[in-house]
Amino acid sequence: MKAVLMQAFGGPDVMTVQDIHLAAPGPGQALIRVMAAGINFMDTGARRGLGAAWSLPMTPGVEGAGVVMAIGPDVETVQPGDRVAWHYVPGSYAEQVIAPVNQLVPLPDGIDFDTAASLMMQGLTASNLVDMVHAIKPGDVALVHAAAGGVGLLLTQMIKLRGGKVIGRVSQADKVDTVLAAGADYVVIGRASHIASQVLRLTGGQLVNVVYDGTGAEGFSESLSLLDYFGTLALYGPFMNPIDPIDVFSLPRSIKLTYPSVMHYVRTREALLAHSRQLFAWAGSGKLKTLIGKRYALEDVVQAHRDIESRNTSGKLIIQPWQA
Repeated sequence: MKAVLMQAFGGPDVMTVQDIHLAAPGPGQALIRVMAAGINFMDTGARRGLGAAWSLPMTPGVEGAGVVMAIGPDVETVQPGDRVAWHYVPGSYAEQVIAPVNQLVPLPDGIDFDTAASLMMQGLTASNLVDMVHAIKPGDVALVHAAAGGVGLLLTQMIKLRGGKVIGRVSQADKVDTVLAAGADYVVIGRASHIASQVLRLTGGQLVNVVYDGTGAEGFSESLSLLDYFGTLALYGPFMNPIDPIDVFSLPRSIKLTYPSVMHYVRTREALLAHSRQLFAWAGSGKLKTLIGKRYALEDVVQAHRDIESRNTSGKLIIQPWQA
């Protein structure tokens, strides 16, 4: 079967598509035919060798949806033919992947594979941010950086579902309509480091309750300056522009700064299933909509990573390994 393979860390060109062989699934494992694999900024960090202790050779990608082909010994929670999705199974940029069954969630009939691959990593990230990291209350005002991205669009919708108000920031004017369609009350245009005055004009000088920022150092100071007392600056994702070491006594007093992990949000099987079911229920009822920015064949993975790193895309990028 075909898979994206890396023999070295580096730029997008280190990824090639090759024929590889997977062993049969062992105890607690299942063999999955990957129908859709989600592309995340996390994948670009893994490709560069950042973060976790990645080892070579490796197949990148961790998120996806597909069909169970075979199961290992003593596996009872899934059966061949089951439709499943996952938020963290390394090696997902492939036609097939071996997955621990405790990472697989059942996929309802009304949710297609692309939607599932759009919801798992980014949907659980957004859910964590509005649920545990800063529990949005009716009337809360949230500033969402990179609001046209996969997480940003889901965040915007979830904040509105909880009764909050959203000011979305985008880098380009052609992304405004996408963010407004997701439910944002206002959209500001510009770099993360140059939007504080726009935000304050919109709020009449009122500071915001929470800033969600997946962009890193660029807007850090302005995001802090926009926080009301007891407000939260929630950082997430691997940063293309890392933040310098922080002197805690230089921060504004009575604010909260956090860098949460979605893995802690779904650290038990029960939590993973419960939060995934909520995402699927919202999507099935039309309360939560996913936007597929672009679909790629497996062979186009290099271009897919170039596109996501350009920050010129909107919505979720998806690899379809079995694309005709």
